[in-house]
Amino acid sequence: MIELPEAITIGRQIDETLAGKTVTNVFPATSVNKFVFFNGDPLAYKSLLVGRKIVSAKGLGIFVDICFDNDVTLSISDGIKPQYGTDTASIPEKYQLLLTFDDETFLAFNVAMYGGLFAYRGKLENSYHEKSFNKTSPLSNEFTQDYFENYINGEKGNLSLKAFLATEQRFPGIGNGVLQDILFDAGLHPKRKLNSLTDTEKECLYNSIVKVLSDMLAKGGRDTDTDLYGNKGGYHTILSKNTCKQPCPQCGGEIIKESYMGGTIYYCPVCQPV
Repeated sequence: MIELPEAITIGRQIDETLAGKTVTNVFPATSVNKFVFFNGDPLAYKSLLVGRKIVSAKGLGIFVDICFDNDVTLSISDGIKPQYGTDTASIPEKYQLLLTFDDETFLAFNVAMYGGLFAYRGKLENSYHEKSFNKTSPLSNEFTQDYFENYINGEKGNLSLKAFLATEQRFPGIGNGVLQDILFDAGLHPKRKLNSLTDTEKECLYNSIVKVLSDMLAKGGRDTDTDLYGNKGGYHTILSKNTCKQPCPQCGGEIIKESYMGGTIYYCPVCQPV
């Protein structure tokens, strides 16, 4: 899933690789998925995108915006997996949207579980898109400890840490994926309540957010996700589907996997006591 490290990485890769290319054709889904959301009729994307040149791309929060000339944008959200190819023979059999370019390269979009592919002219009316690009990013200079603690103090104290950090995009780009290693680094359980945190724990959590996200970005994203070229990220997750059967790297104990708030959480009951 695209979270902040992947959004920034993929945005940079598209900007570096695709800027200047002109769309020659647009193909609709070969495998329809009802959990892929579009801006209007996806069959109308062809008339909007064909002939448009990519000017730039940028990723923030859980979105990547591909900006074309003539004020046209294609925005992709958290569950979408873009795949760039230089040989049309390698176009995947299944995709949710496919763009071909004037140099015979292509960009295919597939989906993990759910996601959005929004083509539009002007502004996208989507609250999560607005939060991704307009709220304070956890990797910006404005994301200070005071900002973070003021946010905590303004929320209901009975919120769990997972609910606080990974829902409603309070902090753009933090989702259930990056959350796991942030909380492990901070030594905090996903079910801990905000009003149970000490001042020291709040400081530790802030530092872990900045530290872990910076490390993930520096390494091109997490090893649970792929970039524009199909390569896994260089950040090796501590708590994820890849490691859930391994012992805790800190104490050697058992890593617990359980369902919580509609998703999966991983934690070490010794290092992250509830």
